[in-house]
This record gives sequence, C-alpha cells and structure tokens, in this order.
Amino acid sequence: MRVLLVDDDSDYRDELIRGLADQGMESMAVDRGREALDHCDAVDVVLLDLNLPDVDGFEVCRLIRTNSSVPVIIVSGRTDEFDRVLSLRMGADDYVVKPCYLRELAARIDAVVRRAKNSWNPLGRNAMVKDLGELQLDFRRRRVTVNGAEVTLTRKEFDLLALLASEPGRTFTRDQIMREVWGYDSIGDTRTLGVHMVGLRRKLGVPDKIETVRGVGFRLLESSCGSVPI
Repeated sequence: MRVLLVDDDSDYRDELIRGLADQGMESMAVDRGREALDHCDAVDVVLLDLNLPDVDGFEVCRLIRTNSSVPVIIVSGRTDEFDRVLSLRMGADDYVVKPCYLRELAARIDAVVRRAKNSWNPLGRNAMVKDLGELQLDFRRRRVTVNGAEVTLTRKEFDLLALLASEPGRTFTRDQIMREVWGYDSIGDTRTLGVHMVGLRRKLGVPDKIETVRGVGFRLLESSCGSVPI
C-alpha cells in the first residue's frame, strides 16, 4: 500500500510515516499542495491536510479529483462541520480529525482503497444496465442518464445510487449504506452520507426519486424498471 502524505508539519509527518510503516504501508511525504498534484497518480491513497503553505487544501482536493480517481482522505485539525462538508463536496472520500487513532486511520485507508479498486456491481458479476424509468444506470461503464441526458457523479455518489437501485423499494438503513459504500460502520456519524445524498439528489434533478425514511434510511422509489445485459 502506497500512501502520499501532504502536510507541512514535519514532526507530524515523520510520526505518521513511522506509524503507517508499522501497519505495512509505504509512505512518501510532501509539504506543498502543488507537489501533491505531481505524485498523486503514483500512490494508492492521498492523506491531505487543509492548511498548506502554497495552495488551499480544498483546492488541492478539487484539482486531484479533476484529474485522478485516487482516493483522498482529509486529515485535518479543523473540526467545523463546514470544513467536513466542503471537503466532501470537493471530492474527498473521507474526513479524519487530528489527532486520530492510527488503527482507525489505517482502517479507513483500507476501506477507501478497497472500494476504489473493486469494480462494485450490486447486481452481480455480469455487466448490466438498470432501467428505472427516467433513470438508467450502466454498471460496467459507471454511467447514469436521466431522461436520456448523462449525469456526472462522483465515485461515491454512483456507488450510493447503485446500492439503492439494486433493490428499488427497499429501505436501506444508514448503517447498511455506510458499510456497503464506505466500507465501515457509521459509529453514529452519518454526516458524510447526508452530504453525498444532497449532492446526488441535486445532480439527478429528480429529488423525489430517493425517499428519506425518517429515522431509518433511504430508498429508491419503484417504477416500471428492469435489468438488461450489455
């Protein structure tokens, strides 16, 4: 496992590099956002601080996501909800607050890398197109169209929609969604899911298609639908 650590605190970088090595991970470190852009495609995951001396961490995350699908975990001392939400909207896969437990961080790294490497298809190994009326999902190409127009989703937004579309009408609990899409339990914190759900509904342009089941989770409303092989 190759990790790119982007942080200008040399003491923290050195400590984290040693800790990740104990977890069997190989790390390289840079202290500038622009340097991170040069190396992100050579690693399996990026750990990105928000406070960088040259480029704002949010902008670095956005630029990485524009040009690469490498998973990005924000590791920051900022605890404000605004920072979490903006990071996720910029394309981050996860957000961890410093100081953090090394084992938890390693588990989150494993989860996002596993999800990124696996070609996840809840309908099974055969490539399928799921037809949900005005909404159509192409699992092999990871494409979504609404009324014939293609909609661009992030990796996590597509996985979230794909899970709901695997069983239209079924209510998936928040904990189930966090386990299936993010690879770990929510441990009472489902803000990440909430942010992605807001973005997904906005991009689809059919917000009533995904129903919130109060106190439980979410479900994709049934319509005349089917699955066809491609």
